[in-house]
Amino acid sequence: MNEALIRSLTPGVLGVLVRRGADFAAAEDAVQDALIEAVRGWPADPPRDAKGWLVTVAWRKFLDATRADAARRRREDVVEEEPAPGPAASVDDTLQLYFLCAHPSLTPSSAVALTLRAVGGLTTRQIAQAYLVPEATMAQRISRAKRTVSGVRFGQPGDVATVLRVLYLVFNEGYSGDVDLAAEAIRLTRQLAAAIDHPEVAGLLALMLLHHARRASRTAPDGSLVPLAEQDRSRWDTEAIAEGVEILQAALARDRLGEFQAQAAIAALHADAPTAEETDWVQIVEWYDELAGLTDSPVVRLNRAVAVGEADGPRAGLAALAELDASSLSSSNKGSPLPRRAAVAAYLHERDGDLATAARLYAEAAHQASNLAERDYLTRQAARLNTGRSH
Repeated sequence: MNEALIRSLTPGVLGVLVRRGADFAAAEDAVQDALIEAVRGWPADPPRDAKGWLVTVAWRKFLDATRADAARRRREDVVEEEPAPGPAASVDDTLQLYFLCAHPSLTPSSAVALTLRAVGGLTTRQIAQAYLVPEATMAQRISRAKRTVSGVRFGQPGDVATVLRVLYLVFNEGYSGDVDLAAEAIRLTRQLAAAIDHPEVAGLLALMLLHHARRASRTAPDGSLVPLAEQDRSRWDTEAIAEGVEILQAALARDRLGEFQAQAAIAALHADAPTAEETDWVQIVEWYDELAGLTDSPVVRLNRAVAVGEADGPRAGLAALAELDASSLSSSNKGSPLPRRAAVAAYLHERDGDLATAARLYAEAAHQASNLAERDYLTRQAARLNTGRSH
């Protein structure tokens, strides 16, 4: 076969490639490459079907060229997408993980427990203590939550209220427990406040700042716990207090009171008092009344009893404490003792002059304490009263 014959087949081969989807310029290049192979190979080994051979080879050439071009473009795209030399921008998706773990398929309590365990880094025991339930009960709850969300697509995040509850519990554990998570909780709540215009988000941030402002004075150099009334208020972070109060006032002005705003208002009243004796306990009791109307929490009612004892005397505080019905508490927390109940009762009995009962209750509270600093403080209180009665 001569070269003229080969070239006479070119228009037909080109038409086949175009009909198969090749653009004209690429088809032309592929046919030309096929023709070169034909000129080189056909004199020694001519094909039976010249046009079929050209179509097959030209189509293969077209596919090879297309793949090579696509690979080149991918390499160019990768180069263009590479970050410039220097420090890489940090990407923090922790808050997004909080929302994803608060999945709508879970109950709020299960979502909080799962998030605390999976993202917050708390142990099952720490979470159980926060929920006032036995560790075994909390372990089962977390296991059920994991099974519920296994295989679920996390395209629908949880609600803000659940995430706020998680952040609040993480902060509390970091503030008073064995693992320091308070600063991380504040950082994430700041991110949330910057992203969402929500009075309760602001209320939680204010609450964290007001509590965190007192942190330096909460423990003595030897690590022992210093109660609020005995703290050196000159060590309080006045800038954090001012920021917390400002955030709180803006939130309260929106007239959409929530649990965290009410708690922050109580913390602000403590922060505003120059001395413990000047604390406005009457107004604090009023805020606890507001808070009790927002949440049926036994911890809130326990703290209210302390405030009543300060505002109206220890016997009034003991009467408020008696309103915490023992049977309802046992059924709500499945037998776990209410944290600080014995300590509050001991304090009020001591103020009322019943030192023997106070010493016994301080010892009981020390046995129930969830961290070493609190346990040591309560043990010393019991020892102090027992020593004083023996002399």
